[in-house]
Amino acid sequence: MKKIPLFSVTVDKEESQKLQDVLQDKDTPTELEEKFCEYVSSDFSITTSNETAALHLAMTAIDLKRGDKIICSVNAYPNVPEVVRHFDAEPIFIDIDPDDYNIDLDELEKVLSKNKSKKLKGAIISHVAGQPTDLDRLYEIANSYGIMIVEDATNALGATYKGKRVGSFANVDMCAFSFNPHKQKKLGNGGILTTFNEELNERARLLRNNAIVQSSWDSDGGLGYVYDVVDIGLEYDMSKFDAAFNLSLLAKNDKEIERRKEIAAIYNKELANTPHIELPVVKRDHIFSLYIIKIDKNRDSFARELYKRGIEVGLHYIPLHLLSYYKQKYSLRVNDFPKALRNFQQILSIPIHAGMSDEDAYYVVEQIKEVAKSRV
Repeated sequence: MKKIPLFSVTVDKEESQKLQDVLQDKDTPTELEEKFCEYVSSDFSITTSNETAALHLAMTAIDLKRGDKIICSVNAYPNVPEVVRHFDAEPIFIDIDPDDYNIDLDELEKVLSKNKSKKLKGAIISHVAGQPTDLDRLYEIANSYGIMIVEDATNALGATYKGKRVGSFANVDMCAFSFNPHKQKKLGNGGILTTFNEELNERARLLRNNAIVQSSWDSDGGLGYVYDVVDIGLEYDMSKFDAAFNLSLLAKNDKEIERRKEIAAIYNKELANTPHIELPVVKRDHIFSLYIIKIDKNRDSFARELYKRGIEVGLHYIPLHLLSYYKQKYSLRVNDFPKALRNFQQILSIPIHAGMSDEDAYYVVEQIKEVAKSRV
């Protein structure tokens, strides 16, 4: 029986060479920031230890305070509202578009139109599965209501909107990316934060390293070991080993996207019209960081059958209002977000990664079709 992991990381000689470069004391974090700015066409980028650190650093940079409010989709990874709550600020959850699983922009505008609070500071907008939300509409809404936008591009490294990379739009205040979006089987770690705002860049860069300012050894008599602390900072800098590994990942990211698209094309063709299965709805550019299908009933038993056949599956995501902390903290009810709830009961992520062969993809297809035959 084959075993097909949900995700995998491919390691080759380029990664090994980059790690050797670190041992020669090359300044890879700075190099990664420069390469990333070129890759996404942003003015500034700030490396962080992971994607949650990037989001938390973004909240710090925009000066989030106790009692402030940040809007986010109810269909997001738990680190999104967590970085808000760590400031004793409040997340406001919004239901989703049932087709692309991103935030429902009609609902977003409705909440903003009714908002009377001066504490509503902005929104964290997650791009689910590698398909960005409607950015034209999002930026128009943000501009109309004067809110800040931080994009959660954890699953959107290399994703495009109308041919331009996510992170290349100056309308957004900050954009957080991940080099390890799936949290599983990671060999390295790393996040990165981009912006076009020089003030936000300088503040985030300062706070990322404990808000320490340090003298340099120079001809004017400076002492390199003299430092000061000018704010309450963090320690979110990326290690040189992680930076080296992530440099290599960045270099082959487009190639991996193309491979995922090839696998998605196999799935789209071979699973079309399969009973009980609904395939992803492609509304905009899609890089298939995730391939999410819907099972019309008994999703969990379907998932168990696939797992027995060697196919690892996932769930992206459990709606935040169903998680104990948020359910109890905000007295949320199961039916408060009906579209997210309905999707949650059906969605299932199946394997898609550059390490898969065509044979692997066809095995996944074969097993899904076999299990679908037994549905009643």
